[in-house]
Amino acid sequence: MFRSLKIYKDQSIDLDFLLRTLVDFGYHRQDEVREEGDFRRYGAIVDIYPATFDCPIRIEFDYNKVSSIASYNIITGKVIWKHTMVIILPRIKTQAARSSDLFEEMPLHNFIDIEKGDYVVHVKHGIGRFLGIEKVKIKNVEKDHLAIEYANNDRIYVPVEQAHLVQKYISFEGRSPRLYRLGSGEWKRIKERARKGLLKVALDLLEMQAKRQTLSGFKFSKDTDWQKQFEETFAFEETPDQINSTSQVKADMESSRPMDRLLCGDVGYGKTEVAMRACFKATMDNKQVAFLVPTTILAEQHYQNFIKRLKDFPVNVAMLSRFKTKSEQKAIIKDLAEGKIDIIIGTHRLISDDIKFKNLGLLIIDEEQKFGVKAKERLKKIRLLVDVLTLTATPIPRTLYMSLMGAKDFSVINTPPQNRIPIETHVEPFSKDLIKTAIERELSRRGQVYFIHNRVEDIEDVRDLVKNLSPNKTCINFAHGQMPAKILEKIMISFLNGEVDILVSTNIIESGIDVPNANTIIVNNADTFGLSDLHQLRGRVGRFNRKAYAYFLIPRDKPINYDAQKRLEAIEKYSELGAGFKIAMEDLEIRGAGNLLGLEQHGYIMAVGFDLYCRLIRQAVAQLKDKAN
Repeated sequence: MFRSLKIYKDQSIDLDFLLRTLVDFGYHRQDEVREEGDFRRYGAIVDIYPATFDCPIRIEFDYNKVSSIASYNIITGKVIWKHTMVIILPRIKTQAARSSDLFEEMPLHNFIDIEKGDYVVHVKHGIGRFLGIEKVKIKNVEKDHLAIEYANNDRIYVPVEQAHLVQKYISFEGRSPRLYRLGSGEWKRIKERARKGLLKVALDLLEMQAKRQTLSGFKFSKDTDWQKQFEETFAFEETPDQINSTSQVKADMESSRPMDRLLCGDVGYGKTEVAMRACFKATMDNKQVAFLVPTTILAEQHYQNFIKRLKDFPVNVAMLSRFKTKSEQKAIIKDLAEGKIDIIIGTHRLISDDIKFKNLGLLIIDEEQKFGVKAKERLKKIRLLVDVLTLTATPIPRTLYMSLMGAKDFSVINTPPQNRIPIETHVEPFSKDLIKTAIERELSRRGQVYFIHNRVEDIEDVRDLVKNLSPNKTCINFAHGQMPAKILEKIMISFLNGEVDILVSTNIIESGIDVPNANTIIVNNADTFGLSDLHQLRGRVGRFNRKAYAYFLIPRDKPINYDAQKRLEAIEKYSELGAGFKIAMEDLEIRGAGNLLGLEQHGYIMAVGFDLYCRLIRQAVAQLKDKAN
């Protein structure tokens, strides 16, 4: 039997019953909620940090009625986003049973955020339309039920105790699903067809893992004294999640099983520090490290950071990108093959056929989804041979669900760095007055400004416009990816060093560039960017303890399409610290799951919805693992 506690907005619930249930589920009442398993009550508010949640939740009551459910930031206490319903599981989470029904019942999401009119999937009845929560009298007692409409105006009423059987239908934006007929047997046949087809998908998911399991990987040594000294050069206080993630990565490296771990954390939450510690650990065993990044700009910045951090250690770091001349590249490739380079940082050039390592032990991949098909195929082969750590700020759902389903190891950094302040975010029509005001405010506190314009052909005209709106003697430069490498490198370094006040740039600065003094970003034609791109761009500011501002400008007299409107609403709505995961899920809804998972699987997603699709894969993964054991 699936055991859980459902709490939903406008629910009547006895507070004492709620608190007793939490204790029964293995939770501990505390004065402060600090970690999973804690809860507290103060007045009409109950805070809970449920098992497996990314962050704690706050439930507010109006007498014995739930008035609000929200995730909140554990550091600041501020609300991140609000919810319709939450499912809280016992701390010895489910369950040794292996029945297919049980796997379907186990929810992938802890929240059921559905509204009237949404399409939903009931795992036993199929796709219907949610009509809201209605009271139904059973044996003279009125209880709340989820009302769902099916074909021919038929309805079912689902007791809230069974709400985990229902999830929002997510598939392809703009294509409404048809409603199923109750009692026809059609849903059962379609679900069974999807179940059988997804066994092959599960086999594919596990194939790489199985190959890795048959190989004996390198077993790294325990931490050295130098490891401790290196980690002490970190200029900030580690967050609990950073410490935990680092421990998980080190445990993987010290195992004979090759590591394949995904490290997920929002923009600026410290994933790179975890990766740097893994890199250093690898070099202590005389293993080489390849750090693969999506852009030349990011490669340059990582290289500079490594050089600074490693200046007191005998570790040789090099960078391979188009910033290097052909003769420089040739020399680096030769040194790499001879083992003279310990850590190599670079773009996709690192996985070219002419690159040879003497003793590669660790591969770090930053934002794998930004690499092309050929690069990913090459990475598949490398994965069989060495430990792999993949970093991502906005997790692509396929990778995320592979992790949750047990096909990949998974670490999360949810805790923001100390003193981090949410970025004040505005979506506004293009306005010279707004640009002028934003620039003057930032420069008056001796800060720097990004102005993003993603068209090379008229970027110099935009530079001139920005110059006219800026105070006299403001130093402005522009940058784009089509520039000669040496000129681009010089411009970026001058901005990093504070010699340039305003950088007018294409989105080449999207991934990873950290300039502590740049805390205002203005994005022109923001309606043309993807949601994850907008989130990444916003993450270029507010990376330390100064108030930061992000302005997403849209054309004043030109209508924007529906998808763009949804993206802009989401970026403005989810501006709190830690909102990266929510943005990833919004991106999934807007772009459609099929675009991320591959067109060959879109039929299954369309038929049963993304949530049940993932539940069925999880079931197939477990079945195949059972057979293997």
